[in-house]
Amino acid sequence: MDNTFLREAIEKIEELTDSAREPHVVEIAPLTATSLNSLIDYISGKSEELRESMIIHVESPTKVRLLSGLTQERNREELFRVGTNPNGFDFDHYYDQEAFVINMQTAFKQSDETKLILSVAGNVENKTVANYGDDGVSQKATITKGIAGKEDVIVPNPVTLRPYRTFLEVEQPESKFIFRIREGSDGQPMFKLVEADGGLWKYEAVDAIKKYLAENLPEELLKVITIIG
Repeated sequence: MDNTFLREAIEKIEELTDSAREPHVVEIAPLTATSLNSLIDYISGKSEELRESMIIHVESPTKVRLLSGLTQERNREELFRVGTNPNGFDFDHYYDQEAFVINMQTAFKQSDETKLILSVAGNVENKTVANYGDDGVSQKATITKGIAGKEDVIVPNPVTLRPYRTFLEVEQPESKFIFRIREGSDGQPMFKLVEADGGLWKYEAVDAIKKYLAENLPEELLKVITIIG
C-alpha cells in the first residue's frame, strides 16, 4: 500500500512538471492615453522596451496603436494605444437654436465662416423659414439686425469648416458642409450641418498624424519604427 501511494505521488509530480514545461501565453494590456505626445514620450523614454522592429499603426483619425514586430510565434504585441474623441457634434441632426450656437463655438475651429453661420443661426426669427421655403440648394430667412431692424438673408451654402475630429496636436482637416434650417413644430428654428466631402477628411487626418509622429519622434528610433496608416 505504501508503494501504491509513493507511485501515485511520483506520477502527480511528473504531471505537474510536464505542465510547467508547457508554454503559457500571457496577454499584457497595453498602456492607454489620449494624446499623440503621450505616445511620443513613451517611445522616447522607454526605448529599452522596444523590440528590434516596431510598427505604429494609425488606424483612424482617433486611434493609434504601437505594435511590436512579429515574434517567434508569429504574433504581435500591443504596447501602447492612443484614442481621442474630440468632437461631440452630431452631423445630419437638427439642433435647436441655443444648442446649435453653443456647439458651433465649442466643436469647431473658429473662422470667418463659423462667424457667418453664427450671425444667421443666432438671429433667425421664429416662423420665418417656412415662409420663404427653399429650392433644395439655397434657403432664405429673416434675421434681426440692430435694435429694431430686420433683414432677409440667403443661408450660406456650402460652408467650409474645421470641426475638431482628430487629435488636437495636428491641424484639423477642412471640409465642406451643407447648412440647413427648418422650423420645429412650435415655429422655433432648427439647424443642422451635413457632411459633403464623402469622408475625404479621414485620409487627410491620418496623413497628418503620420507626419506629426515622423517629425517628432527621435531620428534614431525611427530606424526601428515603421509608421503605417
